[in-house]
Amino acid sequence: MRGVMRFGKKGKLSPRFVGPFEILDRIGLMAYRVALPPAILGVHDVFHVSMMRKYILDPTHVIDYEPLQLQENLTHTEESMQIVERKEQVQVLQNRAIPLAKVVWNNHSISEASWELEEEMQVKYP
Repeated sequence: MRGVMRFGKKGKLSPRFVGPFEILDRIGLMAYRVALPPAILGVHDVFHVSMMRKYILDPTHVIDYEPLQLQENLTHTEESMQIVERKEQVQVLQNRAIPLAKVVWNNHSISEASWELEEEMQVKYP
């Protein structure tokens, strides 16, 4: 057990409770599927009721959101707002550089920006 990392803690004893996490759906009578962060993807996402505990309301734990502009057929179109960063990715098999751009989309924060091909972004948004 020496050197084993469990839930970001090193050592023999792992933390008893980790979370809070959002419950995605109920599986059967006594199990729930939970949305886990990417840092602990190795953990199975279905838990028995006995493994969970009640969430204690914290008034500082409030998520701010902006309402989406939905169309008549209940679809939503994403539009790029700005390019935050640029870089060139080198392919492994060839000595060719691929230009990428980090794009911030409307109704999303900077932390949710995604890397897109710069050529495609120039075609879509000249």
